[in-house]
Amino acid sequence: MNRLLSGLDACFVGVPLDIGTSNRSGTRYGPRQIRCESSLLRRVNTATGACPFDSMQVADVGDVNLNLYHLPKACEDIRRHFLRLIRNGCVPLAMGGDHTMTYPILQAIKERYGPVGLVHIDAHSDTNDLMLGEKIAHGTPFRRAMEEGCLVGNKVIQIGLRGSGYGLDDYEWGKSQGFRMVPVHDCWHKSLVPLMAEVRNMMGSHPIYISFDIDGLDPSFAPGTGTPEIGGLTSIQGLEIVRGCRGLNIVGGDLVEVSPPYDVQGTTALTGANLLFEMLCVLPKCKYGLR
Repeated sequence: MNRLLSGLDACFVGVPLDIGTSNRSGTRYGPRQIRCESSLLRRVNTATGACPFDSMQVADVGDVNLNLYHLPKACEDIRRHFLRLIRNGCVPLAMGGDHTMTYPILQAIKERYGPVGLVHIDAHSDTNDLMLGEKIAHGTPFRRAMEEGCLVGNKVIQIGLRGSGYGLDDYEWGKSQGFRMVPVHDCWHKSLVPLMAEVRNMMGSHPIYISFDIDGLDPSFAPGTGTPEIGGLTSIQGLEIVRGCRGLNIVGGDLVEVSPPYDVQGTTALTGANLLFEMLCVLPKCKYGLR
């Protein structure tokens, strides 16, 4: 592993996890389908001028070998794997996989960088205390991460929140921690460029992690996911959010909840592959050569 990572500035890594899922499973197949659809991607971002492969050493380092029969053990497998990935400053961009995976990734990130800020795009806040009596699930990662000091509360923003809930106070815990929570109806019919200018000011130079749940997008754009909610962000707004992270001190990111069995055309995975490429294009070491 150490020899494989030598000299890498950034890496793509698969996390084939779906045993934390509460509704439709299948996200264990997300990484391989994202890789398949990524074959259409080219070396230059013609919209922004980013030339990531001219700027950085980048590799796909394969998948995390994790225990699919025991979720807490799977989380420990993920944490240990990411600790090795980031030891020498390599920035991981993870392909998921259900959102449980972000909890152990943030545990590893904390060990390397301390508590980080978070740009979180999602239909759901994923701050539940319990799901069916369990502390670890795809609806609890940011509750656990905050409790363990992995996040800086006033440097967390959650964008695209929507859908039916368990109670009128579903978002109150996050607000009490200092999270900025942006419901999707505040995003309808508008560009998110101004919002992202606010986010850059909010984050400053602090280390930042990006977590993009594909269900943050409307299911008309990304149907292949486990917990779809109507009225979501557009793919254009998704691009605006990721491109708006340029200039932030990004130390890691992920694109999660791609479930290929629910999108046989591969559109969801194609969208995920493009968003991961856009994340690569906003990493601090990426140079811009066209404009």
